[in-house]
Amino acid sequence: MHHKKELQTAFRTRQYMYSKDFEIYYYNDLPLNTVTAHTHNYYEFYFFLEGNVTIYVEGKPHPIKSGDFLLIPPGVEHYPVFLDKTTPYRRFILWISTDYCNRLMQASLDYVFLMQHVTTTHKYLFSNDAIAFNQLQSQIYALIEEVKGSRFGKEAQVSLQVNTLILHLNRMIYERNHTAGNSRPKDLHQAICDFITAHLAEDLSLERLEKEFFVSRYYISHTFKKEYGMSPKEYRDISTLT
Repeated sequence: MHHKKELQTAFRTRQYMYSKDFEIYYYNDLPLNTVTAHTHNYYEFYFFLEGNVTIYVEGKPHPIKSGDFLLIPPGVEHYPVFLDKTTPYRRFILWISTDYCNRLMQASLDYVFLMQHVTTTHKYLFSNDAIAFNQLQSQIYALIEEVKGSRFGKEAQVSLQVNTLILHLNRMIYERNHTAGNSRPKDLHQAICDFITAHLAEDLSLERLEKEFFVSRYYISHTFKKEYGMSPKEYRDISTLT
């Protein structure tokens, strides 16, 4: 069993992935260095443990407290602003590539509900009570311990634990948004319909939609066919005529 201190990683300003699938880190920083506004070409899950910081996402401030987590999709600009220089800044960071998300999605759409929810609603910050965050924290510590270890079956176990963590987050946010009395979040297909209607004169290929919504053209085509019985192109053609 590792001590938590041994699970930490020294912070570097690197904003790209070494791995093609996922990376996870536990950071505990002091002194605090300025981090400029930046974007990624992967999903960043940010789990906040301690600090006095506001995270700006798309130019909007998101004050965060212990137990919160953010999901920053590819291409979304963000940066932290430290409100004092004396409070340690502790967080877990999980990076997931879009290719890995697409492979998970083909295994089950349940893996990507949260990604779709964030990209269509632009709601990036999620708060948790102590029980919910303790469940998350124990899974994350176990994952980092496995990553830093050398036990037999490490690669397979790490993959299982990453997938379990992602599914846990999806289930948690899905259930919060689908309890009695809660309004259903805007679905991906509805967001795409709104986008098509607002941009009828522009290129609306699956490649364009893929870049706009940060999801694969396979998923866009699948969810559109399921909801409307037609492709986005057919929907655009009908909208042009009406």
